[in-house]
Amino acid sequence: MRVELTDDPTDFVARDWNSLVEADPTGTFFHTPAYLKLWWEEFGSGRLLLAFAVDQGRTVAASAFEIVEGTLTFLGGFDVTDYMGPVGVPGSEESAAKELLAALLSEVEWERADLRSLPAESPWLAALEAAAECQALRVERGADGAAPMIALPPSYQGYLASLPSKLRHEIRRKERRLTEEAGGYRIRLSAPETMSGDLDRFLELHRSSPGPKGRFMHAGMEIFFRRLAEAFLAPHVFHLAFIEVSGKQAAGAIGFAFKDTFSLYNSAFDREFVHLSPGMVLVADLIRRAIESGQHTFDLLKGDLAYKRRFGAWPRAIQKLLLER
Repeated sequence: MRVELTDDPTDFVARDWNSLVEADPTGTFFHTPAYLKLWWEEFGSGRLLLAFAVDQGRTVAASAFEIVEGTLTFLGGFDVTDYMGPVGVPGSEESAAKELLAALLSEVEWERADLRSLPAESPWLAALEAAAECQALRVERGADGAAPMIALPPSYQGYLASLPSKLRHEIRRKERRLTEEAGGYRIRLSAPETMSGDLDRFLELHRSSPGPKGRFMHAGMEIFFRRLAEAFLAPHVFHLAFIEVSGKQAAGAIGFAFKDTFSLYNSAFDREFVHLSPGMVLVADLIRRAIESGQHTFDLLKGDLAYKRRFGAWPRAIQKLLLER
């Protein structure tokens, strides 16, 4: 096995590694070359580095990096990309990680590595850690938050039945309250012809949020979100859903449907309706839709926030590796 390194951005397309993302149980939408290409074009600020592990003429693993001021990181940044790291053919992790670290040390200049967003159970985490120790690097493994997840049963009623009674009654009570106090509600998914206006409303709701959330959607971030919609709506990966109350879009949520998982990426709501909890009703409906679509996991992504626990999610541990020469 050998590792080929390139800094050519055309290799996002020329060496498309989607098949590895599909084959790897840890592969997510955030690992796809199309997503990482878009992120690089909008936020990349250092040196791009794409790595491909090749065994007997076949690419068996791939990973994308960025080097900024002497620090090596997985491509994707720390703000909008929830999972990062290599992907590959199952069983290749140990040998690919060993060759990858050897190539990065011998062919690339960097002083330290900050490798984040690796699920604790991912074989890549252990493989990279072992490979770094074999190379006599200083290695520190640490926590990098949690990503609450729900294992979806075959039916929505089965999901509700799996919740503690308090949580189950809370979800149903919020739905009834919207019907009784607001005269009902409607949930609508954006279509190509409505996406531009729907995104305008979503961005408006986001910017009206107090604190850091309201400041998150700066001009560059808006372009990134609009490009995500443009690139991934047609393949049915990008979803923007609204709950409409009294003729108004009271809350919106963006999610990604990829492989057997629906990932809740971002959400915002109108403070006018805060007492009716429209966001909670919307998320419950997205869980129902994910089950009906045959998906097995509802991923609420990084951030162990209290509202995520209200849907019965368990906090999947995420870790990071800090390496120094």
